[in-house]
Amino acid sequence: MDRSVLEGDPHAVLEGMIIGGYVIGATSGFFYIRAEYPLAIQRIERALRQARAAGLLGNNILGTDFSFNVEIRLGAGAFVCGEETALIASVEGKRGTPSPRPPYPSVKGLWGQPTMINNVESLANLSQIMLRGGKWFSEIGMGRSTGTKVFAVTGKVKHAGLVEIPMGVTLRQVVEGICGGSATGSPIKAVQTGGPSGGLIPARELDTPITYEHLQKLGSYMGSGGMIVMDETDDLVELSRFYLGFCVDESCGKCAPCRIGGTQMLRLLDRIAAGKGSEGDIATIRRLAHAMQKASLCGLGQGAPNPVLSALRYFEPEFRGRLTSGSNRAGCQS
Repeated sequence: MDRSVLEGDPHAVLEGMIIGGYVIGATSGFFYIRAEYPLAIQRIERALRQARAAGLLGNNILGTDFSFNVEIRLGAGAFVCGEETALIASVEGKRGTPSPRPPYPSVKGLWGQPTMINNVESLANLSQIMLRGGKWFSEIGMGRSTGTKVFAVTGKVKHAGLVEIPMGVTLRQVVEGICGGSATGSPIKAVQTGGPSGGLIPARELDTPITYEHLQKLGSYMGSGGMIVMDETDDLVELSRFYLGFCVDESCGKCAPCRIGGTQMLRLLDRIAAGKGSEGDIATIRRLAHAMQKASLCGLGQGAPNPVLSALRYFEPEFRGRLTSGSNRAGCQS
């Protein structure tokens, strides 16, 4: 989603960064872009050249005393570098690992200086808010979730792709209305929002409005704007195991709750998926998940258990059906 904005409208993002620099009195800005996105890098490089030629970047912009320069830093695709302190470390040329907060980047960030970090979508919205006013922006959406949101919808839908919607549109309107519903003929089973650490939302909750508050109540969140649609043929035990495995692989290993908790939880899920799990394994998974959420250093460890917890919340019978027969009978009797 962010890649498409960088490729399609780089000047909107650059203009937002320049405005942000002016507001906080910064003289330097940095684009942190994955090296795997060569077209996005090319488009931003061209936008920087054009802005400099127009006098919108560099020293004494438009004859004022405001000077602002922008550089590009390439990331190596580490998922943990989506966390702001890990991103700062990577920009500085260090290993991308998070740091405890406080101090927050706004106090002590890049090279120890106060730093404002925003994602691509926020910066792209800024110039339009400046032109039309905050009231205009706040009138789009629902409740405290204002404006629009871009989702990358994929999975078992007829029309996958990028979808920009006003906040408050329901999941059903996106999945069935805009994206055409199930592509396989099998009923929709669940939708995951928020990327690899987002929650699984069952089909019975498809009439939920897409807002920060409503998704949080369902055990998910907006996250990076991913939306994956699953049908009745999908095995949610295997899916939750897959997402947790991704987060375990991407963990920087700095803090024990994420490093050890994620690995232990994955081993338990492997055992359940193989039909060798026990009733106690499910309880242990929940305890590990809650410990990771409370004690992990950054959002990767805190969010990694979400697919598993939400799958257990809404589809626990699928997990119990994979337990050893004796354990499963004991669980049913209790």
